[in-house]
Amino acid sequence: MTKKTLAVVVGALVALAAPATASAATTLIGSGSVAAEPVLRPLFSKYQKVSKGKVHFLYTANGGNAGVADVQSGKSQFAGQARPPLPSDAGTTYIKLYLDGLCIDVNPSNSVSNLSIPQVADIYHALTTNWSQVPGSNRTSTIHPYGRDTNGGTYNFFLQGVLNNQPAASNVTALTADGLVKNAVAGDPDGIGYFGLAWQDRSVKSVALNGIRCSAKQVKKLRYPLSRFIFLVLPTASPNRQVQRFADWVRTSPIAGKIIAKSGGVPTFNRTGKKK
Repeated sequence: MTKKTLAVVVGALVALAAPATASAATTLIGSGSVAAEPVLRPLFSKYQKVSKGKVHFLYTANGGNAGVADVQSGKSQFAGQARPPLPSDAGTTYIKLYLDGLCIDVNPSNSVSNLSIPQVADIYHALTTNWSQVPGSNRTSTIHPYGRDTNGGTYNFFLQGVLNNQPAASNVTALTADGLVKNAVAGDPDGIGYFGLAWQDRSVKSVALNGIRCSAKQVKKLRYPLSRFIFLVLPTASPNRQVQRFADWVRTSPIAGKIIAKSGGVPTFNRTGKKK
């Protein structure tokens, strides 16, 4: 084989190998928050493009508490979480991504427009069981409260922020996802439930809490009583660097900030401008 022929063969082999190398992507495995899923998924999609295909996300929305347990066991490299850290989260690091509000919703046919935290607590502790006991409601029927199951970080956030760490009553229907809570309230004239800003739509009616609306504006100013951060949770020992880079991008990128706002979250740390 001549030197010229050898050079052609080597060049061809390099050309064939290059696309395979370029197409190889690192898969980042995550799980956790259902409340954050409508915001996280478009962020994953955009970051995959920003990284030019070098990163791919595999995310299972199984609840924030379940996701943190996955990180602790090594099953997941990161978790989405909708509550602050607890002592049981040993070995994990929480990174604030953006703000969210836990809204209290009723069926649109219900005329109640404002509730206090104690009123909501009484409903979920079954001290108030009929809508006739709730000022502003046009109903005289039994209240049907819906909430999250214990796998969800939202469950703990509601437990701490509304129920004073006292368990909900047995008449509360616990569901596995925010979307299921929303659908239950949307289809039940006597229903009441709680879920995040990203899940709000016209099928339900968000009521003011302590006279303050559950809106991006009020959450941004931390005026809404149930304002909260959405976190990315990583293992404290040997966190994945690609996940850390993604978290930094979510927190700082103007593009990420626009995605967060469009998807129903409240951007908190993001710069303004045209940079990635």
